[in-house]
Amino acid sequence: MTNGLNKGLVQIYTGNGKGKTTAALGLAFRAVGRGLKVHIMHFMKFDPDYGEMTSAAKMGPNWTVEQVGRRGFVSYTNPASEDIALAQTAFTRALQLAQQGAYDLLILDELVNALGFRLIELDQVLELVATKAAHTELVLTGRNAPQQLIEVADLVTEMKDIKHYYDAGQPARIGIES
Repeated sequence: MTNGLNKGLVQIYTGNGKGKTTAALGLAFRAVGRGLKVHIMHFMKFDPDYGEMTSAAKMGPNWTVEQVGRRGFVSYTNPASEDIALAQTAFTRALQLAQQGAYDLLILDELVNALGFRLIELDQVLELVATKAAHTELVLTGRNAPQQLIEVADLVTEMKDIKHYYDAGQPARIGIES
């Protein structure tokens, strides 16, 4: 257990706009700068070339990143059994990390999307929120956070898509989107 925070809250970054993961990473950057211990789990993502993975190795021992998905896209209408199994295994690990309290800040990136894709159940996430260590700050990101989850959170920020350069054909750029 660390001694960084007296009370950990629950934050959700949701909505259709860009910036949910970026906001969580900014919080992680600030926390590590203040000596807090941070762990980031990327649900539904696996790409060792992501900038976050490269940065994690440079941030020191108080910043760890773990990817718990697979390469490629998950089917929204018919998720593969492999995707469900990976998400369930990752969720079990996330629950243990949250309850053990070894980290001051635990970011579960795209966990809200995993809910929407029916890879995990809302009751599981509500249990995670209810049973996390008291000093652990928990951050959940992803689109379409359900109302029940919003109600138990302490802070909810909605990213709203007003204009995006993807719509004009601009592809993802290394160092900005990946």
